[in-house]
Formats: sequence, structure tokens, C-alpha cells
Amino acid sequence: MRWLGLYLRSRGVPVALAVSVCVVAVVWGLFLGFSHHRDAGMRLVALAVMLAVVPVATTLAGPDDALERTASLPWPPRRAAHLLAALAVVTGLLLATQATAARFGPATVVLRDAAGLLGLTALGAAFLGAHRCWFAPVGWTLVVVPFLQPGGKAYEQGLAWMLQASGSRPATAVAVTLALVGAAAYTALGCPRRPASDPAAGS
Repeated sequence: MRWLGLYLRSRGVPVALAVSVCVVAVVWGLFLGFSHHRDAGMRLVALAVMLAVVPVATTLAGPDDALERTASLPWPPRRAAHLLAALAVVTGLLLATQATAARFGPATVVLRDAAGLLGLTALGAAFLGAHRCWFAPVGWTLVVVPFLQPGGKAYEQGLAWMLQASGSRPATAVAVTLALVGAAAYTALGCPRRPASDPAAGS
């Protein structure tokens, strides 16, 4: 399994995982210290999931663009496995709080939000590159959380899908669509080649 260790290090997975853990721990600690309720609201859950997803963006491409397009390597299955592992990690981090005095949930909402935001991140990676794909989940979340409300008509629930209760069909449909489209695009295409003038291209 030496290749797995090399793969994880080349993509900065240990650092990204540490950042996600620290971010979730900080949000959890602040909620525990300042809230009188055990269960976090939908807005805080959405923010916590987004903050846990953002570090994953940096792991969606390696340091060598040419290697990522080598035909002898089965990259699509590796990309799909990478996304599935990221989904498991992000969901697991948030759901680990269920056994504590301040918890993020319910599980169906955390899974929906994580799948949708990771799909959005993967879609951004396929077209903007790994170093810019975090724009998509951050942008959507920062528009939805402060300005939109849960409930409303079907299209309103779809736009504010992160804030809806677990039984919202429009919210689930949007999250599943983002997850599937994003995963398909990233799995098939990978990340675009970075121009030589891009500082990230040589990192």
C-alpha cells in the first residue's frame, strides 16, 4: 500500500484532514460554549459542513498535471474513490458530535449537505481547477445562509436546499443532482491543466 501513502501525501490529504478536523472542532466548541441548545440549527450545520468541505478542494489535483492525464493509470476510479472517501470523512466528522452535548444533525441533513457541497466542489474542480473550486461551495453557502429562509415554494426550497428539513424533496433533489453531476464531471475530466504562469502549476 505504499502507493496509497504517496498518493495521499502528494495531494496534501493529511494537512487537509487536519484543517477540517480543527475547523469542525472550533465550530463545535463555540456552539457548545455559547448556545443553550444541544442541537445546532440548519444554518450552523450548513456552515460547518461547508467549512469541513473547503479543505478537500486542495486535494482534488496533484502537483503534476501531466501525470494526472497518463493513460496507463486508471484515474477515473481513483477520483471517484477520492470523492467517496471525502464524503465519508466530512460526514463522519460532523456526526461524531452526536454523542456530545452539542451536536450537528440530523444525519440525513449532514449527509445531504456534505454530498451536495462536495459535488459542487467537484464540479468546480472539473472546470475551474482544484485551486479555485472552493469558490462554488463557499459562494452558494454565503448567499443562502444569511439571506434565504427554509421552507417556501419548491423552487425556494431548491435554492436554499442546505437549510431545509430532511423531508424536503426539492432540497434532496438539488443535493443529489449536484453530487452526481459534480462527481461525474470530476471523475471523467479531472482538473483542467494549469497555465505555466499560474503559481500553483509548479507547486
